[in-house]
Amino acid sequence: MGVTRRQGSRPAPLPAAKGKPLMSERKQSEEPQAADAPDAADNAESAEPEDPAKEIEGLKAALNEQHEAHLRAVAEAENVRRRAQREISNAYGRGQRQIARELLASIDSLELGLSSADGATAETLLEGQQATLRQLLKALEQFGVEAVDPEGEPFDPERHEAVSMQPSDSVAADSVIAVMQKGYLMQGRLLRAARVVVCSGPPAAAEPANEADD
Repeated sequence: MGVTRRQGSRPAPLPAAKGKPLMSERKQSEEPQAADAPDAADNAESAEPEDPAKEIEGLKAALNEQHEAHLRAVAEAENVRRRAQREISNAYGRGQRQIARELLASIDSLELGLSSADGATAETLLEGQQATLRQLLKALEQFGVEAVDPEGEPFDPERHEAVSMQPSDSVAADSVIAVMQKGYLMQGRLLRAARVVVCSGPPAAAEPANEADD
């Protein structure tokens, strides 16, 4: 007895081969790969090097900026140097004016003493000169100037200038016998060396005179 097919019924789908995907599945798996293709093209375009002309222009701009910064630094250093030099010059000028003002008082004392010298005794003149000298030394002390009188001290070539050497038994050898001109220090630094006479040692003993033969 033959099998009759119902009218309008669809044939059953054939079973898929074992281990092989269907055509519809292969199309679905291939579609994402096709969609990824534009992204790969975009990455390739972004990896392309920039225009060399633009790079050169950027380097030139950076170089000009560094050069201008260098010029500004040099100009600022020069301004600082000029300001410091101007301040030192002004301070030096102020110091000179102050010293001059202090010495004016001593000049006034000398002029007063000279104007009253007629009929003055020697003792009065001496007192006036001593007072003027004290006034001068006091003015110099305000600027850190002090006299150096090294008589009897060991000779110091850094502060003393030997003008001669003489034997003496009153001081040790290589010591100062007499001061010909005082030295001066300013702020602890040598302003003028003292001119001194240095002891060369004790005087040689006199040789006894030879007695004539009888």
